[in-house]
Amino acid sequence: MLVKAKGPLQSITASRLLDGRAVWLGDGDGWVERVEAAAVFSGEAIAAALSVGKEAERTQQVVDVYPIDVEVVDGRTRPLHMRERMKALGPSVRPDLGLQATLLSSPTAA
Repeated sequence: MLVKAKGPLQSITASRLLDGRAVWLGDGDGWVERVEAAAVFSGEAIAAALSVGKEAERTQQVVDVYPIDVEVVDGRTRPLHMRERMKALGPSVRPDLGLQATLLSSPTAA
């Protein structure tokens, strides 16, 4: 973990063990593939959510579980740190690859 979460709003991220894809803990303790759908935690709920993530790591569903600082913009979760934004979108040197390519070609992309 390179980024240390310190903010009042946090989400939990990891990499899915099956395919290495970045995932985020969503509502209902399931893993989601879009950071916009990540659940947001504050206060004592952050530690509880991190425990859920660590249990998923223990059962080999995900690896490298850690909290990230986020904000909520228009009802969507958004990482505050550039590293986490890049993780969510894909390779920064090739905008035609990764999730960012899908987002750019979508008519609802912001």
